[in-house]
Amino acid sequence: MEEKKNILTYEGLKKYEDELHELKVVKRKEVAEKIKEAREQGDLSENAEYDAAKDEQRDIEARIEALEKILKNAEVVVEEDVDLEKISIGCRVKIRDLEFNEDMEYKIVGSSEANSLKGKISNESPVGKALLGAKKGDIVKVETQAGVLEYEVLGIERSEN
Repeated sequence: MEEKKNILTYEGLKKYEDELHELKVVKRKEVAEKIKEAREQGDLSENAEYDAAKDEQRDIEARIEALEKILKNAEVVVEEDVDLEKISIGCRVKIRDLEFNEDMEYKIVGSSEANSLKGKISNESPVGKALLGAKKGDIVKVETQAGVLEYEVLGIERSEN
């Protein structure tokens, strides 16, 4: 079975690469030092510092593995090449919620980069999926558990970040 591509913006790629570097170069050494210090204290069977350091080491290695998997299957969207005629991954969109007459702005990103608190929605989310391919002026309908939501596309632009 072929693994799913992780669609990333350049910003997302850089963030994951930086985190991976930090974990491999800095955090691994720090936790190895903690384990070494805990071992020097003697009896490991009742050594809370040793257990905590080993847990931290396991968590770091699991995160490294997850990041390597994301990066191995990464497909980077070149945001400068994004077609601004229609909504696609890597662009920033301005939409109006027609029910509440509220304007919103989102960046469309791959699922591994999505963070609704930072205005980044996944291309796989109901709203993201519905917006893909829409043009300025289009009315987009989104099926949700709460019913059908309608958004008007007000603008499509290149993302600044």
